[in-house]
Amino acid sequence: MLFSIQPALHSALSSDFRNPILSRLGHAFISKPSPYKGAHMTTAIEAYDKAIISQRPGVDERKIRSEFRKVIPNVRTVVVHCFDPRVTGGIPPAVAKALPGQIYPGEVFEFVDDSGKKQIGSSTTIFPIIVAGGRASTSAQHSISVASHLFDIDNVVIVHHTDCGGTHFTAEGFVESFKEEFGQDITDLWDPDDMALESFTHSLRRDVRSVRNSRGTPKHVNVYGYLYDIETGELHLVEENPGDPSAPRGAAWR
Repeated sequence: MLFSIQPALHSALSSDFRNPILSRLGHAFISKPSPYKGAHMTTAIEAYDKAIISQRPGVDERKIRSEFRKVIPNVRTVVVHCFDPRVTGGIPPAVAKALPGQIYPGEVFEFVDDSGKKQIGSSTTIFPIIVAGGRASTSAQHSISVASHLFDIDNVVIVHHTDCGGTHFTAEGFVESFKEEFGQDITDLWDPDDMALESFTHSLRRDVRSVRNSRGTPKHVNVYGYLYDIETGELHLVEENPGDPSAPRGAAWR
C-alpha cells in the first residue's frame, strides 16, 4: 500500500538510532543534527531505502499511482521558472491568476486513506519546476514527463523573467570564463542557444517548441511561454501552443 511508509521505516531503524524522523506522507523526512557517525548513518540511509514503495515485492504500480493522486488530487499545471529568489515567490501565483481554474499555493488538508490512517494532502493545482533561467532543459522536460505520469496535467507554462542572470552573459563568455576559472571545457555540454538569454522572444519560442515536440510531453497538453516582469509582477504571453483535445489521455482514472 502507498501509505504504509512509517511502519516499514521504523522497523528498519536500529533501536539505538535516536534521530527523530517524520515519516508521514506529505511531510519531508526531517532529522535533527545527530552525534552519530559512520555505521549509524549508514543504517539510517538503509532504512530510508527500505521505505521506497516502488521497490517492495509485488507492488502494483497502477494502484500506487491511483492512491498517490489522492495526496495532491487537483494538480493540472507544471510551471517552469528560474531559481532567482526574486521571482520564486511571485511566478506561480501570477500563473494561477493568468490561467483559469488554477490555485497556488492552495490549502493543506487531512484525509483518511484506504487503511484508515490520516494523511496530509494539498489542494494546489500547480507544480513549480525551478531551473536556471526558466529554460526548458532536459532535466525540466524529465520533470514534465514524471508529472504527466503521476497526475492529470493539462498545461505546461514556461516563464522567463526580466533582469534574469541569464541576460547578463553570452554563451561564448560563459564557456570561456568557465574554462579560464575552473579549467574545464563545457563547450559541448549544451546547445549555445540554451546557455544564455539573448532574446526573450527567441528563448520562449524555442522552449515552447522544444517541449511541444518532445515525446515526453503528452499531445493533449497546452504549452505556454510567458515573460514575467519582476518590477510589476505582470505576466506577458509570448507564445502559445494548444494541445490536441482528441489525443490519448491514458487510463480511465483521468
